[in-house]
Amino acid sequence: MTDLASVWSALGGDPALLARVSAVERPGVLPARLPVRESARACVGACALAAAELGARRTGGGEVPAVRVDDGAVATAFASERHLLVGGRAPETFAPLSRFWRTADGWVRTHANYPHHRARLLSALGVPEDPGAVAAALAERSAREVEEAVYAAGGLAVALRTPEEWAAHEQGVEVAERPLVERGRLDSAPARVLTPVGRDPLLPAAGLRVLDLTRVIAGPVATRTLALLGADVLRVDAPGLPELADQHADTGFGKRSALLDLPAGRDVFEELLATADVVVTGYRPGALDRFGLTPGALAERRPGVVVAQLSAWGAYGPWGGRRGFDSLVQVATGVAAVESASVGRPGALPAQALDHGTGYVLAAGVLRAVGEQAEVGGSRVVRVALARTAGWLLAGAAPGSAEPARDVPVGRWLAERDSPLGRLRYALSPVVFDGGPRDWARAPGRWGADSARWV
Repeated sequence: MTDLASVWSALGGDPALLARVSAVERPGVLPARLPVRESARACVGACALAAAELGARRTGGGEVPAVRVDDGAVATAFASERHLLVGGRAPETFAPLSRFWRTADGWVRTHANYPHHRARLLSALGVPEDPGAVAAALAERSAREVEEAVYAAGGLAVALRTPEEWAAHEQGVEVAERPLVERGRLDSAPARVLTPVGRDPLLPAAGLRVLDLTRVIAGPVATRTLALLGADVLRVDAPGLPELADQHADTGFGKRSALLDLPAGRDVFEELLATADVVVTGYRPGALDRFGLTPGALAERRPGVVVAQLSAWGAYGPWGGRRGFDSLVQVATGVAAVESASVGRPGALPAQALDHGTGYVLAAGVLRAVGEQAEVGGSRVVRVALARTAGWLLAGAAPGSAEPARDVPVGRWLAERDSPLGRLRYALSPVVFDGGPRDWARAPGRWGADSARWV
C-alpha cells in the first residue's frame, strides 16, 4: 500500500499518531497510471508527522501537533525544479543527451547532465557530441549491450525493463527483499540530551548539526527539509566535482555550502564530525568508504551520531556500486514501461517523484532516529534507495488509466525572495504542522562560498 500507514510503519512510528494527520486531496495533480499522488502525499505526511513528533518531545511533551498535507502543495514541491526562476530565468532540467533512445531491440535512457558523464557516454559509443551520431550508434546495438558498455566506461545508460523483468533481475530480487526504510542501531552510545525549543515557530531540528554529503535531488531535498526545521546544515562538496548552479539554487535553501578536499582537508572534516549530530551521504555505495565514512567508522569517532545513507540501487547486489538517478531507476524497475503513453514507447512519472519522495522519507528517518537516540541512546543508521521506493510505488496499486490532469493554481505554494544568486521564485515546503515553519530562514548562497565550519 502506498499510504501513510505503510511509510510510518517502515519508519517505526507509533500507529496511534496517524490520527494527527489530515489531508486535502486534489485529484488530477501528479496524474499517472501509478498512484504517484497518493505515494507523494504519504512520504510528505510521514515527514511532517516525524517533525511534529520530535517537536512535541523538544517542547516538553504533550500532544503532537496536527499535520495537514495538501496535494497541491505536495505536487508543487515535487516539481520544485520546474517552478524555480532565477532572476526571471527558468533553468534547464535535462541536458540534450539525457533522454530516451531507440536501440536495435528496444530502448535505453541516458543521463548526461554532468560534463564528465556526457564525456564517458560519448567515449563508450565512440561518437562526437551530436544527437544524430548518438542515435545512429545506439540504433545498431542492443539495449543491454549499451547498458553494460556505457557503465564500463563510467557513464550512465539503462535499458528499459518491464516490472516483471526487473523482478527477475538479480538486483531487483535483492531490492525487493529490503524494507522501504532500513533502520539500525550501531552501538550502545549514551543518549544525548536535546535542549528544549520554543514554539514561535516550532523548529524540531533546532540546534542539530547536519553534515550534508549529498548531490542532485533526493539527498539535498532531505537536508533542505532538515534546514527548514531548524538544523544547521553544512553541505560539503569536493572541489573537483562540478555542480549545476540551478540545481543548487533549488535545493540549497536554508543551508550553507563549502568545498573541502577530503584527503587534504581531513583535519577540517574531523573537526566538523566531532560536533555533528547527523551525517547524510548520497554518493554511490562504497565511494566514501576509503575516507573512513562508513556508518561504523563514523560512530566510532562520533558516538551517538545518526548516519543517513541514500543510494540509487541499494548498497547490495550486483548493482550496489553503480551510480544512478531517478530517471534511470524509473527505466530499470519498470516504472517507465507502466507509464507508457503509447504502445511501444516508454513514459515517465509526472515529476521526479522517486527523488522527492525518497528525500522526504530520508528526512523523516533522520528525525525519528534523533528522537530514538535521545530516548534510548545508540548511534543510528538509516538507509533508503530510489529503487526500493520504485518497488513500493509499483506494488501500491494495479496500474490503470491515468486520472485526467487538473490544473490547480500553484501561486499559494510559491514564494519569492532576493538571494546572492538573484531574485528567486521557488516552491515552499509541503511539510506543514501546527506551529511549524512555512519558509526557510535563509536563501541559498553561491555553491562552495561558505567556510567549512559550524556557525
